Amino acid sequence: MKDGKTPSNRMRFVSAEQVARRAGVSRSAVSRTFTPGASVAPATREKVLRAAEELGYHVNDLARGVLNNQSRLVGIVATKPEVGFRAYLTAALSKALIRRGSVPILINTGQTEEELLAAQKTLIGHRAEATIILSGSPPASFFELAKRNGQPVVMIGRSEPDADHVHAGNSEASIEAARLLIRAGRRRLAFAGSHSATPSILERQIAFVAEVEYHGLSVAIAHGPDSDYESGVMAGRALLAESERPDAVFCANDLIAFGVMDVLRREGNLHIPGDIAVIGFDDVPQAAWLNYGLTTFRQDPVVMAQRAVDLLERRIADPDGEPGRERVVPEIVVRDSFTPLD
Repeated sequence: MKDGKTPSNRMRFVSAEQVARRAGVSRSAVSRTFTPGASVAPATREKVLRAAEELGYHVNDLARGVLNNQSRLVGIVATKPEVGFRAYLTAALSKALIRRGSVPILINTGQTEEELLAAQKTLIGHRAEATIILSGSPPASFFELAKRNGQPVVMIGRSEPDADHVHAGNSEASIEAARLLIRAGRRRLAFAGSHSATPSILERQIAFVAEVEYHGLSVAIAHGPDSDYESGVMAGRALLAESERPDAVFCANDLIAFGVMDVLRREGNLHIPGDIAVIGFDDVPQAAWLNYGLTTFRQDPVVMAQRAVDLLERRIADPDGEPGRERVVPEIVVRDSFTPLD
């Protein structure tokens, strides 16, 4: 400003020096008060905390992180974090990290090596404490760079030899889906999946097909390009075009199941589950909507997020320990689209 005055809209955070003046103590006494484990007289601590409350002071974690060469930032790297189950998992992770005292930073990236490495360099440049990955298959260089910088990496939904990871019990749920459908007398089975071929989608398809074939039956397979509703519509149309229409379909996730169900009803004039049973995977909130009533396998995003944070804590406490592995097996939630026999 030409008159030398400070603009009224400029941010002016309360400083530790202001707290020290209000409390009548030294600047270092304020620092010790807000440093865990530091020695400070009870009377001094009380003065500092009272002054901080009156002024609305909060510790400058960014500055503290610079001094310690580490911040409380934890990166969440995800592709399409707004879609399907990943949206609820991202939200649960953010909440779990905030409860821990971390600052979650979401990086919406792709699955290419270049995009993932760019995300990692950003996080390391900001001295992020750790990275949690929900997407892509990071190259070896990703982990090498993280290891050189002492940054823990936790994977969710995929595994790497040198990383801690949380897995859903994809194969266990898929095998159970096959057995329940066969036990209910369904014999023309199908799988609706995705050409995206993520590790989780592949694991579900392989386990389901293997279990069905073990019982001497075959599986019609229909894929869309991605793991979303539109791909479910495409898969549903492909199943309707089968020479022998399936009487049951296991879908790789709920979004695909919704697309399949809408096509079967609107374009195939089929009754669910009378003409064809449908099972999904994830149990997103829409699965309980009256229009769907989808029987599905529930992944609990809160449980998976907490397991990831627990692995992070374990890695920070023991940087050289063996990689941690957590497996969360989904449980079936029975609704209208398929009712197993007792």
